[in-house]
Amino acid sequence: MKPIISTENLTHVYSMGTPFEHTAISDVCFEAFAGEYLCVIGHTGSGKSTFIQHLNGLLKPTSGVVRFEGEDIHKSKAFTRDVRFRVGLVFQYPEYQLFEETCYKDIAFGPKNMGLAKEEIDRRVHMAAAMANLDEELLSRQPFDLSGGQKRRVAIAGVMAMQPSVLILDEPTAGLDPDSRAEVLQNVENYRRAMNACVIMVSHSMEDAARNADRVFVFHDGRLEITGTPAEVFRHGEELQNMGLTIPLAARVALGLRARGLRLPEDIFTRERLVDALLAMKGGEPDA
Repeated sequence: MKPIISTENLTHVYSMGTPFEHTAISDVCFEAFAGEYLCVIGHTGSGKSTFIQHLNGLLKPTSGVVRFEGEDIHKSKAFTRDVRFRVGLVFQYPEYQLFEETCYKDIAFGPKNMGLAKEEIDRRVHMAAAMANLDEELLSRQPFDLSGGQKRRVAIAGVMAMQPSVLILDEPTAGLDPDSRAEVLQNVENYRRAMNACVIMVSHSMEDAARNADRVFVFHDGRLEITGTPAEVFRHGEELQNMGLTIPLAARVALGLRARGLRLPEDIFTRERLVDALLAMKGGEPDA
């Protein structure tokens, strides 16, 4: 199976040739496939945001190549424009980019720019609103009248309405309360399943990465240092800590219990897996 999006030796240098020259990412090789749920993690300044802005052509590589369905996304201006519709990018705090007078018009903005017929735009607006769990009555309201979580979901729905094959989200739950946070993550999962889309999520939550991701990509000082399944990545606990990161809480608890002599499996990275392992050691189900 061919990757839907990939990078080959991707490097980006800001302010090249000036005293402020800075290499943000260096020699990054990456592949993502249709239907995958990927998490990109790393401390602030590790290169995550620079990396994802290359995936839909917002930034052009200093060297290296970004490919969508095997084609260099910068092979022509027309193709780059097309890729920006097919690789949707949701920035951090996307609700700050809402500007239309109604939620309907905001969600319709992307499909309208694609040149779609009015009927298709309407279909996509309602489809995206449903995936983002937005009530129909909200579509006629001003975005600024909504709660923070609702605004966030309207902004994400605006990207979903373009029906991208790759949906990239930069910390989509930042600043939300736990209920809104869980709802946004479920909305993203609804879209991935319905469209067989590849989801690439930048996150500081090790728990989210452990629970949701098929694969995890760890950036450090502009380089892609560790890749693999959550189990493979979070086994590098000491290395991650040296990068300024942590392993999920459940993994830290399991590590402490092993140090006290409990023979727990090595693949514990979520609360559910920890509970199951402890129950198995106990030899039963939770007490009624």
